[in-house]
Amino acid sequence: MGCLQSIACKPKSFRDGVAVLQALLRVPPVAANETWTVGWIQACNHMEFYNTYGSKGMSSWEIPDLRNRSIQAISDSDGVNYPWYGNTTETYTVVGPTRSDCKFTVSMNDNFKPSITWGVPVSDSNVPELTGVRRDQSFTTWLVAINGATAETVVLQTVRWRMRLNIRVDPEKPLGQRAVLLEPVDQEQPQILSENGSIPPNALVKPNANDAQMLMWRPLEGDPMVVIPPRY
Repeated sequence: MGCLQSIACKPKSFRDGVAVLQALLRVPPVAANETWTVGWIQACNHMEFYNTYGSKGMSSWEIPDLRNRSIQAISDSDGVNYPWYGNTTETYTVVGPTRSDCKFTVSMNDNFKPSITWGVPVSDSNVPELTGVRRDQSFTTWLVAINGATAETVVLQTVRWRMRLNIRVDPEKPLGQRAVLLEPVDQEQPQILSENGSIPPNALVKPNANDAQMLMWRPLEGDPMVVIPPRY
């Protein structure tokens, strides 16, 4: 797409579980009756999310196809506006013909706000037994322009980023004093790749990561069991 030029794409920050990406773009005059949507598409490439409950076992949020490596990545769309991450600040649509340059910004925030039970998730007991939380997820995010009529897709920028977390929990302590962050103190910052690769097919279609994940209970003794099945 020769008429669209990326002026700036930068990972603004990644802290406190929030990744912020922003791009400023300029579209010179579009002579044709074309419609282009520009925005962010994100996929999850790797997911480990384990919650340990002492000698009882651990719960694990898992995406089977991703865990088994039968797919390279899975869509991280909001579950509504496929293939886009969202449809507010995340996208912008240019409708031709236009007579002058069009400048705009597209941005996205990825917020981590998981819920974890204090007690063993397959037990009716409310006794706190959580002793650890470990999370390691990797994502690829593409700045993309898509032609509304032809579906021509142009990748403008590619960003990779990772979120890691290792927390020790002492359930014997009072609330507000139980959790200690072990590592990392500072997250790796998102990186803009020098070359844009193709987008894996599963990053563009249903299901998204939230709908495909399931919660497993893996006891130290006995067989694993599904606690919450995938929604899709």
